[in-house]
Amino acid sequence: MAEQKHWYLICYDIRCPKRWRKAYKLLNGYGERLQYSIFRCWLSSRSREKLRWELEKVLAAEDDLLLIRLSHQCVRDLRGYNRSEAWVLEEASFRVI
Repeated sequence: MAEQKHWYLICYDIRCPKRWRKAYKLLNGYGERLQYSIFRCWLSSRSREKLRWELEKVLAAEDDLLLIRLSHQCVRDLRGYNRSEAWVLEEASFRVI
């Protein structure tokens, strides 16, 4: 049985450009950049913890990191109170059951 996945917003404030680039490259492999230091990622609990562990190796004590899990209802309602292009999801043309 597959692990349940959720959407996460990952926000960071990294003071050193070298560490920022490392974190950016790492996050690029996990999700999609929404803004300068904000990513959205579709993660299982295991992949979230792996990502967090990898990020902690890059970050220093002075850096900030925030992972926010979005409920399915939050994601569903996002388009209702934002611009339509704020959270675009590609609809699958098929469904695996």
